[in-house]
This record gives sequence, structure tokens and C-alpha cells, in this order.
Amino acid sequence: MESRLKVLGHPLHPMLVMFPVALLATAVLFDVVDIVGGPDFLGDVAYWNLTVGLVGGLLAAAAGTVDLLAIPTGTRAKRVALTHAAANVALILLFAAVWVVRLNADSRAAGGALIAIEIVALAILGVSAWLGGELVDRLGVGVDRDADLDAPSSLRPSATPQ
Repeated sequence: MESRLKVLGHPLHPMLVMFPVALLATAVLFDVVDIVGGPDFLGDVAYWNLTVGLVGGLLAAAAGTVDLLAIPTGTRAKRVALTHAAANVALILLFAAVWVVRLNADSRAAGGALIAIEIVALAILGVSAWLGGELVDRLGVGVDRDADLDAPSSLRPSATPQ
């Protein structure tokens, strides 16, 4: 099943996903390093990674929703995609809750309870990322219908129009 949203012939959703995944994971890493005695500025950097990661996650979710709605009902791909989407909603809500607490706090640094929530959200993100890989690599969601080891460039005029 070919992706509905494309940029220069490539699906938009996977392009957008890498940023929130990296930013949110790095935020958790920086918070852990901060709490075990790292430099004081890491709490602030983690907060801003969290902020930008949430914005990126919402953009990726919008693009993913377009592809989700195109998957035929009653298929394994639809079931996996719905689980993937539910996991993403859960992790965005968890990270957003941490962000709101930090937004209103005197310090942007996270404490033990917030880091515990972040670690749970990061674990959900790992499961969701695996499900996303299952959708693309195993179930072919988002894959161009003309995909082939010798397929022409998506930038060539002879490629399927987008």
C-alpha cells in the first residue's frame, strides 16, 4: 500500500518520525545524566528537546493518520497500525504531562518521578517504533507499488506521478 502523503516521491511520515524519536530519547538520556550528577544545563537542554520532540511528534502523527486511514479495514496491517497509533498517543500524552509539569516548575530539570514517567514513555516509543517497522518492512505499508531493486529514481519523470 503506497503512502498518501509524499515529498519528492517519498513518504512523509517516516521522514517526520526520526526527529521526535531522537529528540525524546535524547531528552530522557540528558535527564538521567543530569540527575546522576551531570552538568546543570542538561535539564534545560532536555526540556527543550522534549518541547521540540512533542511538536515533531504531533506533525508525524498528522502524517501517520493520513496513511492509517488509507489502510483497508479487516487487515493485519490495520490492527498493527491502530496499535502503533494508540502507543504513539500514549507516549505523547506521557511526555506532554512531563512537559506541563516542567513548564510550571521553578526549574526545568526533571526529578525522579518525572524521569520514571519518561522511561515508561520511552519504552512505549520503542514498542511503537518496532510496530512502525513491522508496518513498512513486513506489511508493505507506505511502500511504493513500483518498488523494486532496480526501480528508477522517484525524481525521474518516468516514475509514477505523485
